[in-house]
Amino acid sequence: MNAVPSSPLLSRRRILQLAIGSVALGSALLTAGPAGAAADAYDTLRLRWRDLLTGTGFDPAIDPYATTLRALGDRARAQYGTMTPTAGSLWPDLPLGTNSANITGSYVRLRTMALAWAQPGTGLTADPALGTAIVTGLDHLHANAYTPTATAYGNWWDWQIGTPQALLDVCVLVRDRLTTDRLTGYLTAVDHAVPGSRLTSYSGTSTGANRVDLCRVIALSGVLGRSSAKLAAASTALSPVFPYVLSGDGLYADGSFVQHTWVPYTGSYGEVLIGGLSKLFALLAGSAWQVSDPQRQNVFDAVGNAWSPFLYNGLVMDSVGGRSVSRGRQAGDLLQLQQDDHTRGHTILGHLLRLADSGAAPAAQSAGWRAAVKGWITRDRYRPYLSNAYLDVPELARAQALLADALVTATAEPAGARVFAMDRAVVRRAGWAASLSLCSARTTFYETGNGEHLRGWHTNSGLLSWWGADYGNGQYSDAFWPTVDPYRLPGTTVSTKPLADAAGGAWGAARPDNVWAGGATDGTYAAVGQDVRGLSATLSGRKSWFLLDDSVLCLGAGISCADGVPVETVVENRNLGPTGTHALTVDGTVQPATLGWSQQFTGARSAAIAGFGGYVLPADSTLHVKREARTGSWHDINTGGTTEQLTRRYLTLWFDHGTDPSGAGYEYLLMPGADAAAAAARAAAPTTIVLANSASVQAVSDSVSGLTAANFFAAGTAGPITASAPCSVLVREAGGVLTVTVADPSRLTATVTVTLARVGWTSADPSPGVNVLSLDGAVTLLVETGGTQGASRTVTLRRTGSAPAATATVLAPVRDAYVRDGSYGDTPYGTATVLTVKNTNSTASGFSRRALLTFDTSAVPGTVRRAVLWLHGAVADSGGTRTTVQAFTTPATPWAEPTLTWNNAPTPGTPLGTGPLSTTPDWVALDVTPALTGPVTTLTVWEPLGTAGLAVNLDSREAPARQPFLEVISS
Repeated sequence: MNAVPSSPLLSRRRILQLAIGSVALGSALLTAGPAGAAADAYDTLRLRWRDLLTGTGFDPAIDPYATTLRALGDRARAQYGTMTPTAGSLWPDLPLGTNSANITGSYVRLRTMALAWAQPGTGLTADPALGTAIVTGLDHLHANAYTPTATAYGNWWDWQIGTPQALLDVCVLVRDRLTTDRLTGYLTAVDHAVPGSRLTSYSGTSTGANRVDLCRVIALSGVLGRSSAKLAAASTALSPVFPYVLSGDGLYADGSFVQHTWVPYTGSYGEVLIGGLSKLFALLAGSAWQVSDPQRQNVFDAVGNAWSPFLYNGLVMDSVGGRSVSRGRQAGDLLQLQQDDHTRGHTILGHLLRLADSGAAPAAQSAGWRAAVKGWITRDRYRPYLSNAYLDVPELARAQALLADALVTATAEPAGARVFAMDRAVVRRAGWAASLSLCSARTTFYETGNGEHLRGWHTNSGLLSWWGADYGNGQYSDAFWPTVDPYRLPGTTVSTKPLADAAGGAWGAARPDNVWAGGATDGTYAAVGQDVRGLSATLSGRKSWFLLDDSVLCLGAGISCADGVPVETVVENRNLGPTGTHALTVDGTVQPATLGWSQQFTGARSAAIAGFGGYVLPADSTLHVKREARTGSWHDINTGGTTEQLTRRYLTLWFDHGTDPSGAGYEYLLMPGADAAAAAARAAAPTTIVLANSASVQAVSDSVSGLTAANFFAAGTAGPITASAPCSVLVREAGGVLTVTVADPSRLTATVTVTLARVGWTSADPSPGVNVLSLDGAVTLLVETGGTQGASRTVTLRRTGSAPAATATVLAPVRDAYVRDGSYGDTPYGTATVLTVKNTNSTASGFSRRALLTFDTSAVPGTVRRAVLWLHGAVADSGGTRTTVQAFTTPATPWAEPTLTWNNAPTPGTPLGTGPLSTTPDWVALDVTPALTGPVTTLTVWEPLGTAGLAVNLDSREAPARQPFLEVISS
């Protein structure tokens, strides 16, 4: 498990904040080659890293630098004054020998002292006594803790990332005070803890953000040790981070980022990833070891595709923060600064500016990042960037230069809607933004570990978070997580069954068994849904959110539970701050602002919280409201947090479904920014109509946008839409065109037929994966959803032109089998429930396998327009997690399953369509249209010629479910 540390002394995030610096290096410096002879290349990189740590181009005598440098000096002076080398510790409060985090913490303190020694304006700049103390501390830890022969204990992260990163930074900062023998000894200890073999396999704890951190360690070890081999290894070992993944850790093509296999982590581990890459790109630029893999472009594209959607007014949304949302104030933080969505967001903004200045990315993209970051910094009035004490001098210098650059125009917050494969969704409008946190069998209920996020049980049970352009930006920053009722997170439907801290297990072990989570989006609107389950509970139900122009319509149905406790859906739980008295208006009447007040409203139609937003309710609803003060500490939800008692006031609105409900439901409309009058007006003249709200389908129609949307949890009909299988559908008529968007959030179905009761549409624009079967009397579409990871397919229909009717024919194989080479060349495998394929790119190895399938295509009518071979399976190979399968034409030579072998099988012919598969079972679509030339079609499935692939197990026609089939579209 890719665990990372959190101790009462330092959280990982704080370690990274202390250990990460940057500088406004011009792209000219970074793209120029190393100065001087080749022997000086290492010194060039060492000095470049030093500048990345300390900053350049700033005046230490003026703010914000003067204040930041004085604070650094104060911290270093305090740490210097308490450093007491003994056999068991370097600092008395960081005993060595049992807690690995104390080793990391000790080196981080030395790093703070080294920064104060190396930077101007700290009061300790170049202080001889401090310099001696730093070297004394390094020697002490080298002899007593992080030695060349030490046996690791505690958390692997401390030994391989946290400690060596801090140690190597110190060595760079005080290099001139280190003898060659000393430095060699320190590097030998790093080599012992982080051998080059850690980069050999992209697996385990050497993936994603962790791999980038490990590469940083080995690269800096190479710089200080003057090792070209290490630098080359670190640069090359970044390559597995760049390709998009289909499962597990890493970046996905749709902008998802996952770490720890099950956790959406764009704002935490994703921050580490982009931060580490920006530093390594900058460090190595223009050198013999610069990162040149062309797939690094995926990272550059991900800035807009993965990070930007979750950044708003300088904050990064907690929906992608994982455990980090629980860190707040850490007991061991000398500054007692609070970690929150703004500080995490600011850190990412600093990384983006560093990446822009590295010279690694295309100039146009870098310019776009600078403009976007300038906008986010300018709009963050809740916690102004330049006054964030978490930021070091290099970040402040780069940001101040950006703000002063009149040639860079700040860009506005982008508008639109996104649905991600990692069970997250975002909607952004001109005046507000919101995010949804869901979970499924693919993602965890929540992640706990290292004593963190102990009560995050329901954070992915439909949490609906939202912010206004100029209000509510501190909603989750202002001690929300330690004081909110963890059973009443806004948007969630939960069983109130009491749960123990860290219930369900650590590192994302707790995952529901439902698969329907996600939705369809056309980029502007979205229908999002969740087949919700309860953590350690019997709760089940269906939830939907329809992301509209000025509102989010929320539906729930089929809510059932047998836990013997009430089940609730939380409409809102607004953090009013320590003294807030924001008025609540229900149906035009202002309610009491007295703490402890509660009320039940039956038949209320509208409600509004002054300064935040409004809510529209159906006439038959019963709304419960409570105004209360809640007290808690960061330590309550994170064992490393402070025990200081914090009190915040809350207004909570919820529906009580009763104890052990069966088939309960709800409906409400959230209007961010609306006042009481606007909410009442919408209740009196609704623009959105609920077409269906059942356990099988939830659907709405919105007159303002011309949108009709439905989430089908089973085949059925809602309004004008009929679906043949579970799916999410958006239909929008605007500007004389009709767009239909379809997705399969369950990821179980290869194709779905959607019929729309609309007439007058006569043609369709070409659209990948969408086949128009008929436009006569109704619109009938066959949509290929398999293998898309829940992504949306959109087709545009018009009232001009014409499209021929088409027929879809689905054929099961009349026979299938796989064959194996080498010593298995005469062995038949025709009755297996799997078809195994693998290309070893060798002869007679005994491990190459290919599959053959034969179809009777004699009954296919008309002219074949498209033919797709659908296969379901997954990688089953210890050598990797992703491969490509390919179809080949094959002579229609008669063969039989009981007798087909490698040695008598027909030879594959022309290569046809390809498709990817990973270790997560999924559908793959192979375009085999050219192969349909006769009454019988035989296809071989293998992997691309000339490449060594991975073993893949595909379900055969003998499998109990998801057997292969051939889909033929003809006209």
